[in-house]
Amino acid sequence: MQILSPENFSEYELLDCGNFEKLERFGQFITIRPEPQAVWQSKWDKNVWEKKAHVRFVPQSSSSGTWKKLKNMPDQWTFNYQFTSGNKISFRLGLTSFKHVGVFPEQAVNWTSIHDFFFNQKLNSKRFLNLFAYTGGASLAARAAGAEVTHVDSIRQVVSWANENMQKSGLDNIRWMVDDAMKFVKKELRRENFYQGIILDPPAYGHGPNGEKWKLEENVAEMIQCVLGILDPDEHILILNAYSLGFSALVPENLLRTYSKERQSDLQIGELFLPSQSGFKLPLGVWGKLTKNVR
Repeated sequence: MQILSPENFSEYELLDCGNFEKLERFGQFITIRPEPQAVWQSKWDKNVWEKKAHVRFVPQSSSSGTWKKLKNMPDQWTFNYQFTSGNKISFRLGLTSFKHVGVFPEQAVNWTSIHDFFFNQKLNSKRFLNLFAYTGGASLAARAAGAEVTHVDSIRQVVSWANENMQKSGLDNIRWMVDDAMKFVKKELRRENFYQGIILDPPAYGHGPNGEKWKLEENVAEMIQCVLGILDPDEHILILNAYSLGFSALVPENLLRTYSKERQSDLQIGELFLPSQSGFKLPLGVWGKLTKNVR
């Protein structure tokens, strides 16, 4: 089992975490946001947090809230991530009503895996599918490496945000799909369309554009079976990421192990975390990864 955290991420830093919150730097701006995994006491005093931070998220319900600005800062700003190849991707960040700012920085580990797979391997084809794709970090990573990318999310506004990020990154020709992830994968299965790279980072709960219901525990096994049906059997990278309180890394292992044995793929599992400047390690999901290439 591997425990991974992003490296060489100059524009992001987890400064401290605890008391169910996290203090983070995105570029030049510092935020305070809720974090249910941070059950311990923070290292730094509350006054230190508020002195450093530009803005704090104030929850008003279980799913929404407002931002209280502690210092002057814009509502939107640009954020970058660079790969060792020299390729760079850019994001438009913003203060949303649902506490997110437009990027999950722990996913930089997966962006790098995807980018390097397509950039470094001599593949017969380079087709990549991003499911539950949010603002498109993985889509940008694959496209920057030369892959043909399909980006699927059920929320039209989020897909538009990802399109903006593509343009900020100087990229083009990503295929945008506002669709239910399960329905889309089943359609691709019937069409016998195969992908060399797939990532899925499903939420614990969600809805498709037409009200389709998603519950991780109930639907993930069927989803994985369908996804494995459109994964190129000879050369591939597949990443399953799951941020769900209580999920063990053994869950993705059990979901992917049979395929790994049948196709002689390399299977890795583990946890994602972000290290804080104050010394904590904040857990942010479990993952499983299948990889196979012919050369």
